[in-house]
Amino acid sequence: MNLWQDTQAQQLTLREGELWLFEHVLPDADEVEQALHKTLNWQSGTVRFGQIERTIPRLQAWYGDPDAFYAYSGLKLTPQPWTSRLTDLRTRAESLAGHTFNSVLCNLYRDGRDSVAWHADNEAPLGRNPVIASLSLGATRTFHLKHRQTGERLKLPLHHNTLLVMKGALQHHWVHAVLKEPGIQAPRINLTFRKVNPPRS
Repeated sequence: MNLWQDTQAQQLTLREGELWLFEHVLPDADEVEQALHKTLNWQSGTVRFGQIERTIPRLQAWYGDPDAFYAYSGLKLTPQPWTSRLTDLRTRAESLAGHTFNSVLCNLYRDGRDSVAWHADNEAPLGRNPVIASLSLGATRTFHLKHRQTGERLKLPLHHNTLLVMKGALQHHWVHAVLKEPGIQAPRINLTFRKVNPPRS
């Protein structure tokens, strides 16, 4: 089954880091979105900021190779085994990104009230200059970027059936977020494929 279709890459110019956008990547994007919504093991989690624990304002699922453990803000993620559909999606993401991945963080934004705060994907297990491929399905949400030193900002609408690839030093110089948009009623699924280095023994 051909899960992907030919697509053109658009490179977005920004200071320190690479950003590539691929549009209309799945020929059956609606079907894939519905299947992921129904079949992935979505969970609610909590993160810790100092002494404060907060419920994550979205649902998540972590899939990957057996040794692809991941942790951020006090939340420890143990990988669930790859599904056949996620494996197919990973193969194409690797082809477009020119990089191999061993894990995927799946996020379900139930509506515009769900969000992700300002952060960078720069945890030690991701290594230096990580490559992250982010597939968006469902409602269009705005992807915000902010440069750590200059405060420069960029807003990028991520539409249904797009793949955003972040490369180079982007995670070390920029933070990003998907902020609340209360007017949005429809859900969005976001898959971020990444390569996590196994913990040292």
